Amino acid sequence: MSPVPVPPVAASSSPASAPAAPPVAESKPDAPRPVDFPAEPPRRAFEEFVLPASSVIGLQVETALSSERARLEDRVDARVTRDVLVNGRVAIPAGSRVLGSVTLVDRGGKVKGAARLGIRFHTLVLADGSEVALNTEPFYRDGDSPAGDSAKKIGGATAVGAILGGILGGGKGAVIGGATGAAGGTAAAMAGDRNAAVVAAGSIVTVHLSSPATIQVEKRES
Repeated sequence: MSPVPVPPVAASSSPASAPAAPPVAESKPDAPRPVDFPAEPPRRAFEEFVLPASSVIGLQVETALSSERARLEDRVDARVTRDVLVNGRVAIPAGSRVLGSVTLVDRGGKVKGAARLGIRFHTLVLADGSEVALNTEPFYRDGDSPAGDSAKKIGGATAVGAILGGILGGGKGAVIGGATGAAGGTAAAMAGDRNAAVVAAGSIVTVHLSSPATIQVEKRES
């Protein structure tokens, strides 16, 4: 018996393939932007000066003072009148402010004892506002002694009293009148004004350092 022919099996057609999707680009992080840092200011350079004790500083006092009104520790302002040099370099420029205080007030007497003021400077103020400690010797101002004026007042009153006493009572009256005149003259002198010690605004004084002072001054480009 002859074999039955098997019909050929049609090859199954594969479904049409879908179009490929476009590749997705990978997102990359943005590159960091450069940060603009502000430029550093140039560093300030300083040089140090040491003023030895007994250094001389010329000052112009800006505060008016009188022994009749001043009180201990009252503030006194002044300005440096000329450059203070160390090894040929300016350590304290003219015009710098200097601060001080009243250290002595003696009003004196009306018959004897002159009035007196004492002032000492303790602080230097630089151009940038920084302060430097200073120790200066105090300087003093004395009022005129009232002794001479009082003697004249008393003596003059005695002479007037003697004249009046002589007119009123002869010889004896002259003695009485003279004594009375002397007493009156003394009272007038005691009641008179004292001669105050004063420092006028604008006065020029010279002070000396009592101990060394260290001052830092900013270097300036030449």
